[in-house]
Amino acid sequence: MPKNEYVPLFETRQVKGRILFRSVAASIFLAICFVFIYRVKFLPAEVRAERLSWIGLFLSEIWFSFYWFLTAVCRWNSVHRLPYIHRLSQRFGKELPGVDVFVCTADASIEPPCMVVNTVLSVMAYDYPPQKLSIYLSDDGGSELTFYAMVEAAELSKTWLPFCNKFKVEPRSPEAYFRTASEPVDVKEWGLVKKQYEDMRMRIEATTKMNRIPDHIRKQHKGFREWDLGSSKHDHQTILQILIDGRDSNAVDVEGNPLPTLVYLAREKRPQYDHHFKAGAMNVLIRVSSKISNGPIILNVDCDMYSNNSESIKYALCIFMDEEKGDEVAFVQFPQNFDNLTRNDSYGSSFRVAQKLEFQGLDANGGPCYIGTGCFHRREALCGKKYDRNYKVDWKKLNHIKVEESAGLLEETCKVLASCSFEHETAWGKEMGLVYGFPVEDVVTGLSIQCRGWKSMYLDPERIGFLGVAPITLLQSLVQHKRWSEGHLQIFLSKYCSLLYGYKKIPLKLRLAYCPYNLWAANCLATLYYVVVPCLCLLKGISLFPRISRLWALPFAYVAFSHRAYSLGEFVWCGGTFRGWCNDQRMSLFKRTTSYFFAFCETIFKLLGYSQPAFVVTAKIADEDISERYHRELIEFGAASPKFDILATLAALNLFGSFGAIKNVILDSKIIDQFGLQILLCLVLVTINLPVYQALFFREDNGKMPTSVTYKSIILALLACTVAMY
Repeated sequence: MPKNEYVPLFETRQVKGRILFRSVAASIFLAICFVFIYRVKFLPAEVRAERLSWIGLFLSEIWFSFYWFLTAVCRWNSVHRLPYIHRLSQRFGKELPGVDVFVCTADASIEPPCMVVNTVLSVMAYDYPPQKLSIYLSDDGGSELTFYAMVEAAELSKTWLPFCNKFKVEPRSPEAYFRTASEPVDVKEWGLVKKQYEDMRMRIEATTKMNRIPDHIRKQHKGFREWDLGSSKHDHQTILQILIDGRDSNAVDVEGNPLPTLVYLAREKRPQYDHHFKAGAMNVLIRVSSKISNGPIILNVDCDMYSNNSESIKYALCIFMDEEKGDEVAFVQFPQNFDNLTRNDSYGSSFRVAQKLEFQGLDANGGPCYIGTGCFHRREALCGKKYDRNYKVDWKKLNHIKVEESAGLLEETCKVLASCSFEHETAWGKEMGLVYGFPVEDVVTGLSIQCRGWKSMYLDPERIGFLGVAPITLLQSLVQHKRWSEGHLQIFLSKYCSLLYGYKKIPLKLRLAYCPYNLWAANCLATLYYVVVPCLCLLKGISLFPRISRLWALPFAYVAFSHRAYSLGEFVWCGGTFRGWCNDQRMSLFKRTTSYFFAFCETIFKLLGYSQPAFVVTAKIADEDISERYHRELIEFGAASPKFDILATLAALNLFGSFGAIKNVILDSKIIDQFGLQILLCLVLVTINLPVYQALFFREDNGKMPTSVTYKSIILALLACTVAMY
């Protein structure tokens, strides 16, 4: 297309509020400088305990300031991408590329087959030419229950897909749609399709409950014979079944329209081979799909992240197929949203500010990181290709690549690609595919792709692209954040550290922008110090902050107030509530003192050779009592865990410290001038921990804090207070 006729397929706009953010950030930086001046100028000279406490607090403040600087760098510039899908249709018409969709599941016991089916059906029903769409399910649990659910999904797709296209259904997950939609007037198909879905769901749930496939069902599909060989989750041959062959003229829906290709895959697993968790599953999918459909664009989603926007593929293609800027883009990342959040989001799972502002800041600095789901990839970039400035895609040529083998032959030949030994002495897991060796393989893979010269972009359309399931208990949430923060810290301490690995490969701002995530776990030390030491020093009578009657108190007050006030403003602007912001602040403290602390310790042990890598899958199901408390926004503490021991002990410690401070103020009101800021810090921590006190002392339901945790925390807190005072 001639330069003067070029019309972009997407537009880049600056995010509003940049001037306000920069002004607030500059004022906070100035106040931080005064805090540092105070710490140096008034460093205690004689009392050893006071001097050490002072130095420790100063080091914590230096860390917090450094971390804040990294986040400010990420946010300094932010952009928003606005795709124009009508231009895509006008310009390319039917010359659209093939798209391979990867859905990953790992364990049928905690990722129910019904949930997997809804995700698969939602991506099969994309508003996209079905003959150019191929869906692959990787079942790392090797479960015949999941396979049976996929057989049922293949059958239901024959009515579900034409129903979605005819009535422009959104979302295209049957469960989500029928849960929220009301029956339209004079549409007979609605009731019929709903009944078909509910009958399918009941059959799958009944079979799952029995934990076996009845004989009459096993006879319906040849694929069930694979489980007759006697296999287990961690020891079985490759199971590959093309359930719908999109190239077959007989693969049509009830209206005679073609269906997308649907493939079930359980890669080979043997105890003596490392399977590399999700990264290994993704790499097998890349190889197998290259033989069956070989779509130049790959979308990967987790089994709990159904498609909520039927036009998401077209949105992403507006980036990839833009003639001027598209060829340099390796992946397009959509935000990770959840459909089971309560109004005030008790566990801070929404990531509102990160998705609306931080990721857009990453985009402006060179591209967002890859977060493992809801991401569209250029196959060549994911397979290790380096970007070349002369690189140009001929989409029409890619469109005419055909696979000639029959479905049966493909099933046999592709099994070799999914074998345990295939990757031995190859570049897979290093230069090709997803990188092995990290709990957050997605992030390090995205970084390595960017360091090969590619860029990435972030899309956050008005209608959310994907919706998933957020943890509904506190322990699930803390375990999830432990895995994330541990993986990020391992990246920072490895050769893939963005500051070193990205040197002269990606912009400095992007290298710095990775650091706030990589250093999540490192926040634990400064946070624990700030939570524990000022409280104990208050009991001992050691002042760590300036008197409130002196001007030196202003910088401390300004940094704390302005930073939190601006944070509240951003949170509300992004659609949150005041109570939701309070919950977000509470979870930030809980994560820093537990998840990040354990992640930090385990990473150190791993570096010393005392820990083995593990991948914990978060459960997607819960009993009715837990679900009921979740919807009432009661925090779930009903399990014994070392993480809860820490939370309860810190809460009790600050409660006792506040009681001691209040007693001293009653006896001598003048001390409030000397210890005012310190007392205020303790009271803020007490306020944050109110749900912990409720769970420790007042709740009677099964979500209360276990009795053993209550006794243990009180004893430890009293012991710490006694040591501090005497």
